[in-house]
Amino acid sequence: MPTTAKSPGDGQAWTVLRRLLDLLAEGAPAERFAEPAEAARQTGLSPARAQEMAEATQVALAIRRTLSQHRRREAELAALFDTAGDLAALRDPDAVLRAIVHRAKLLLGTDVTYLSLNDDEAGDTYMRVTDGSVSAAFQQVRLGMGEGLGGLVAETARPYTTGDYRDDPRFKHTATIDSAVAEEGLRAILGVPLRLGTRVIGVLYAADRTARAFTPDEVALLASLADHAAIAIDSARLLEETRTALVDLNAASQTIEAHSRAMRRAEDAHDRLTDLVLRGAGITEVATAIGTVLQGGTLIHDADGTELARAGADPQPPPPQAVAASRAGGRAVPVQGTWVCAVLAGHELLGSIALTGRPDLDDADRRLFERASVVTALLLLLRRSVAETEDRVRGELLGDLLTRAADPAGLSARARRLGVNLGQPHAVFVLHADTVPRPRLLAAAARTARARKGLAGQHHDDVVLICPSDDPSARAAALAAELGQAAAAPVTVGAAGRPVTGPPEFAEAYAQARRCLAALHALGRRGTGAALADLGFVGLLLGEQTDLGGYVRQTLGPLLDYDEKRGTDLTHTLRTYFALGMSQAKTRAALHVHVNTVVQRLDRIGRLLGRDWHLPERALELQLALRIHQVSAPGGAPDGIPAGPPPRLPGQAPP
Repeated sequence: MPTTAKSPGDGQAWTVLRRLLDLLAEGAPAERFAEPAEAARQTGLSPARAQEMAEATQVALAIRRTLSQHRRREAELAALFDTAGDLAALRDPDAVLRAIVHRAKLLLGTDVTYLSLNDDEAGDTYMRVTDGSVSAAFQQVRLGMGEGLGGLVAETARPYTTGDYRDDPRFKHTATIDSAVAEEGLRAILGVPLRLGTRVIGVLYAADRTARAFTPDEVALLASLADHAAIAIDSARLLEETRTALVDLNAASQTIEAHSRAMRRAEDAHDRLTDLVLRGAGITEVATAIGTVLQGGTLIHDADGTELARAGADPQPPPPQAVAASRAGGRAVPVQGTWVCAVLAGHELLGSIALTGRPDLDDADRRLFERASVVTALLLLLRRSVAETEDRVRGELLGDLLTRAADPAGLSARARRLGVNLGQPHAVFVLHADTVPRPRLLAAAARTARARKGLAGQHHDDVVLICPSDDPSARAAALAAELGQAAAAPVTVGAAGRPVTGPPEFAEAYAQARRCLAALHALGRRGTGAALADLGFVGLLLGEQTDLGGYVRQTLGPLLDYDEKRGTDLTHTLRTYFALGMSQAKTRAALHVHVNTVVQRLDRIGRLLGRDWHLPERALELQLALRIHQVSAPGGAPDGIPAGPPPRLPGQAPP
């Protein structure tokens, strides 16, 4: 096979091409690519070959540029991936924003990078993070939508770049934005949108303090970083929201758990207190249980302010204003370190409950205290229901006693079932108060009757109280003071003249107590208490339905009974003694007996009527009773003894 001869130019061409490939492999600077062709021309290369070498050099430079772009793009992509990894590792939103602007500064090599976020409520975008900035005004600037380069990017969701912002007419310049940019000294600015889908959340910027044009590669690089940054910002936001939600959820869980514990504690306390009530526990036991649960002292008062129970606390009256405030608001209220809660049944005030020693009562214990008031209301309603039933039974018995009902034995048996022993001496009292409603006075009387194992109720229009007593006078005065204090108003108490024993005597004692009360009113002695015997003949004169026989029996009863039982006539001796000026000698002569007999008879009279029978006040009572007894007897002067002169005081001269 024939061979083709090679010219010297062919060898030089291959040498140039080989050198260009070596330069490409080395990554040599562009200026060195002209050296191989120049060396070949100097060896006398033909013009045609020289042109071919020049073209080969241009191709090699193009290849170099392509390789450089690929390497740069590869480096940028690697940097972007590193940035994405770094951003994904960050959890704090502020740290994410700072990392974004710092990476942008490193990738683009600009003087300043910064980031603004959109404010949907204000309708603008505000500077959030900067890197390389030195101006405080620039770091705080806000851009309205469409204002300046950043406002235009935020509004249109498109990247914008300017070689010299100050002289670029494409943007809407404002004094605020221009002064901030001028103070920072920025000229060339590139801004790209931070997008989440179609929504723009902010703008990422790169800027230099010298005028220059940003290349498309720089725009693309910053845009790619902005896409990663938007995702990182949103992820950090979601993570922060999740973290906040978890914190809130944990706090809510703790609150729910605390509330659940408080509810269980309240339910346990409520069940415990309710069980006490249903088992028939007293009000003191309930007060003690409330104080134990709430770790404080407890006082329970009724609607009138009377203390019903107290546990671990000193006596103190319920504050009226606090009770009224609690009643109006339906909640416990504090007053001077004490919590007060009204005890209500619907709108009716049954009383109040006070908790001492717990000025710092929290909401859970406050609700527990209010629950305790509900249980207390239940207890008071039960007590009232029982008391009303018992009072009705007692009232029926009282009515039968005061109306001379038959079967005394049956009445005594009924009384014993109520804890009342009618075989003991009892006093009968009639009560009256001008300014106190009758139900309130009746309730106070019922409490007193229960405390003293007696009876109380309304008979006709009177409030009547019966209780054991050997001294109706002293008991009447004590009752007037006691009931007056309980009712906070004067209470007048009238009593029968003497204690009674057995059902048949109560009706007459009731009549006497009514007369005594009428006499006390006539004398203007309202708010006091007395027995009919305390008033003497004044009570006889002023009382309603004057009972002369009762007065005689009350004054002379022991003397009349002695004469009837012994067949004596000491009554005649006493009447004669008074009629003759209390002279023993005249009495002896009138009765035709020895003076010693008169002395003996007067001594016996003293033992029957009391040693004070001869004193002026008592003597007047006895003379009046003797005169009534004398004139009420058949014939007006029994035993033929003249009536004699009117009664006179001892020492008074006869007419």
